[in-house]
Amino acid sequence: MKHLKIGDLMTDDVVSAVPATSFKEVAKLLAEHDISGVPVVDADDHVVGVVSESDLLARDELAARDLMTRPAITVHAEETVSDAARLMVRREVERLPVVDEEERLVGIVTRRDLLRVYLRPDAEIRDRIRQDVLSDALNLPGDAVDVHVLDSVVTLAGRVRRRSQALMLVRLSESLDGVVAVVDQLAFHEDDTPHPPPARAPHPVIR
Repeated sequence: MKHLKIGDLMTDDVVSAVPATSFKEVAKLLAEHDISGVPVVDADDHVVGVVSESDLLARDELAARDLMTRPAITVHAEETVSDAARLMVRREVERLPVVDEEERLVGIVTRRDLLRVYLRPDAEIRDRIRQDVLSDALNLPGDAVDVHVLDSVVTLAGRVRRRSQALMLVRLSESLDGVVAVVDQLAFHEDDTPHPPPARAPHPVIR
């Protein structure tokens, strides 16, 4: 299955600063471009830190090298949207500089950019499940089950041959870009999944 990559969403015309950029110059960049933070890069375009509005508000008039948060938290252009979203939440950041294979700055992605994925039309999500999941991944007819999508919430209903197919269908649908949740109303003819062995009774204590 194809997933949107960070390179598909990022802004590649990046506003950045260098370590020597002054407090006022950074503030001017944020105001002029209506942004809330800038990556700080060295002479080789490697990201060495990030300066945000909160960094400016908390400090006196210093240079970017004194204001920036470091080490910089970055993401590669080939990483998926879900990977970047988890990183943003875990590290509590609003933006991620995007770097190439040599760790050079090539773009920037914000939480707002990632949220655009969830504006994917319901009809497009339904078509992707029928084509990418049912047909391509599971080798089933596109109409093998009923796929209903409303406000990015997918409902899967119907019957498939094996329980493993039902589980895979739900898992792949959940991982599809733009899907918020999956409601599983699937049934199956045959349970082909392994069952855990029954719990063993503890050995009696001999006194």
